[in-house]
Amino acid sequence: RRMAMETLAQSPNARICKTVLEKYMRLPQPDNKVQATYIWIDGTGENLRAKDRTLTSLPKSIKDYPIWNYDGSSTYQSEGHNSDLYLHPVAVYKDPFRPGTNNVLVLCDTYKPNKEPTESNKRYKCLEAMERAAAHKPWFGIEQEYTLLDTDLHPFGWPKNGFPGPQGPYYCGVGANKVYARELVEAHYRACLYAGIDIAGTNAEVMPAQWEFQVGPGEGMKCADDLWVA
Repeated sequence: RRMAMETLAQSPNARICKTVLEKYMRLPQPDNKVQATYIWIDGTGENLRAKDRTLTSLPKSIKDYPIWNYDGSSTYQSEGHNSDLYLHPVAVYKDPFRPGTNNVLVLCDTYKPNKEPTESNKRYKCLEAMERAAAHKPWFGIEQEYTLLDTDLHPFGWPKNGFPGPQGPYYCGVGANKVYARELVEAHYRACLYAGIDIAGTNAEVMPAQWEFQVGPGEGMKCADDLWVA
């Protein structure tokens, strides 16, 4: 915990001027170039990894996106002596970080060289279950709660030497003294809508700095894929 606190508080990213990127993002992008960010779940089963590649055109379907490789020994998914693993695209979203173009986020499953799924590829089994139940058209809706943390890992907006007032006024609260960082929540909401994620709504939760968003309802794998990308 102490190391994590120091990492957040002293991160070099905190010292970078965020306006530096803005003027370069205004540069025109060639019509025959698409930036594709491949995203996958690493060996922890909790964290995402990503890397980017340039495509010469926007693929017409998810099946047209190229399979890509990566070093699984650096993502807790393979040993160093046989580290090559493969990214199989399974879902695509518009990229809200590079808007106004054909740039995309590409969610991927992970596979071994022998075409077997990696041990951390849980989506593979879930997809099998959904295919067996396809005639029933199963629908899902998911609530994702989260707490915003300050750089010291203290909940954002909480008194540094104490606790906020008792629960009561914060749930679905309105007003700067009841809810914190609504701007971030609104930015996330709009980014999800732009990307094509079926985000159903948001609300402040019972604790200051605690929020929730909902994904779905959706059929089969769509809801789970949307949640990971959200």
